[in-house]
Amino acid sequence: MPKSQQDAPLIVEGPLSDNERLKRESNYLRGTIAEDLQDQITGGFSPDNFQLIRFHGMYQQDDRDIRAERAQQKLEPLINVMLRARVPGGVMTPEQWLAVEDWAEKHTMYGSVRLTTRQTFQFHGVFKPDIRDTHQAINAVGLDSIATAGDVNRNVLCSSNPLESALHAEVHDWSRRISEHLLPRTTAYYEIFLDGEKALSTEEPVLGETYLPRKFKTTVSLPPDNEVDLHANDLNFVGIVEDGTLVGWNVLVGGGLAMTHGDTNTYPRTADDLGFVPLEHTLAVAEHVVTVQRDWGNRVDRKNAKTKYTLDRVGTDVFKAEVERRAGITFEPSRPYAFTSRGDRFGWVKGTDGTWHLTAFILNGRVRDEEGRPIKTGLRKIAEVHRGHFRLTANQNLVIAGVPTAQKRTIERIARQHGLVDDTVTPQLRNSMACVSFPTCPLAMAESERFLPGFVAQVEELLVKHGIPDDHVVLRVSGCPNGCSRAMLAEVGLVGKGPGKYNLHLGGDRIGTRVPKLYRENISPEVILAELDHLIGAWVSGREEGEGFGDFLIRTGVVAKVTVSRTDFHA
Repeated sequence: MPKSQQDAPLIVEGPLSDNERLKRESNYLRGTIAEDLQDQITGGFSPDNFQLIRFHGMYQQDDRDIRAERAQQKLEPLINVMLRARVPGGVMTPEQWLAVEDWAEKHTMYGSVRLTTRQTFQFHGVFKPDIRDTHQAINAVGLDSIATAGDVNRNVLCSSNPLESALHAEVHDWSRRISEHLLPRTTAYYEIFLDGEKALSTEEPVLGETYLPRKFKTTVSLPPDNEVDLHANDLNFVGIVEDGTLVGWNVLVGGGLAMTHGDTNTYPRTADDLGFVPLEHTLAVAEHVVTVQRDWGNRVDRKNAKTKYTLDRVGTDVFKAEVERRAGITFEPSRPYAFTSRGDRFGWVKGTDGTWHLTAFILNGRVRDEEGRPIKTGLRKIAEVHRGHFRLTANQNLVIAGVPTAQKRTIERIARQHGLVDDTVTPQLRNSMACVSFPTCPLAMAESERFLPGFVAQVEELLVKHGIPDDHVVLRVSGCPNGCSRAMLAEVGLVGKGPGKYNLHLGGDRIGTRVPKLYRENISPEVILAELDHLIGAWVSGREEGEGFGDFLIRTGVVAKVTVSRTDFHA
């Protein structure tokens, strides 16, 4: 790794990627989106606007299940957008939830709300005539979709820890403040979607005229829970609590999971610890980690544009020193902390303020009514009577938070009647996760959300076979190597390679601090299950006390431990 600025170029030379051109020519993210919205001949956007709408929280998609059928009918694909909201820390009021759920029911193609691993919600299937109305509907209840996609800082994640009531409120407030501080300053969103007054932006002091080289993700977490999977993110503030008081953060930089099949210059990477800073430096550190990545990130090759590649190119020490110089601070030595878990706590937990918190399991984060589990109706009924708030988790679940003791029985009854509390949900299902993938994601190579339930049921059969029905492996399925389900921090990570085929990665750990290694490539679910059958059997018979599946595979040499991703992930 480079030890000084002379050892590696701070700026990558070469022709800039075309995304840099379109951002520069976009007039601060306006482009011609407003004109495109008036064009009802097509359901889609022009090539440049196709990219620019992402900065406003939207992705152009179509229903891939019927793409071929529509082509035979000489129709364009059934184009729509996925619209993702900005909900820093995942906290929503019941009133906001009711408005969101009602809008999804009446104005989206699928009628469902999707909770995401970015601790927010998405509408899938919004058609062009409804786009502006959708933005205005969420804005009416105090929400927006600014900077939830595109080359900007995305929705800021925050621990959902339901126990430490006062500390949760404090770390959530910091997630909100960081989100606001790193937002684009352009008024394009308000002008285009909310009929705001036109005010030509002349500068973007944090993000710059051409914004960031690539997407940027930030978390605020509170040990011992790593439910935000901090190593999947560019910038992480790990709360340090002393004598019950939040005193500051250990700052970790350079995590990221996306890669490209067949390109060994891309890889998942865990974050590096830069050191400790007290609370008063939080926003300055956040801003200047972003500005260093803004100025030094790779704008030539978007596949190598994330912060993790910048650190590996220039050196973590060089990056850290530049953040210190710009922020006018010096990182102190990191203070001790430990993560012991990363899953959500299900069922009732009493907070330190005396109120109760109920975490409901939402399979794949998909909020809809299904036979035997009318969870959408249940959440609506709870929102109508709940006096606290909702917390969306980074694991696609939902916490009904701040329930007074007098209301606990009512919430419990509604939750059980509608499948939000279900004692038959196994530990394995609770510790499994999938991205959306087919039919809406244009990048999907293999099934994920629709594949997960059946596959997990087969894994559960293996656990029963080997005598551990109440145990689990951390299982993640991703339809492509972009990693939205964080498969590259799982004990068992499946990454889509093609229809019905996956790469099988093994050897992550239960607390999310290790990248798994490729074990078998381009194999079917049947082959994966056969491999897991053998390996789970070996784990049960040979594990040490409390040893997780991934740790067992590393200790026994089934897969090699990934320690420095740029050199040993592909080795």
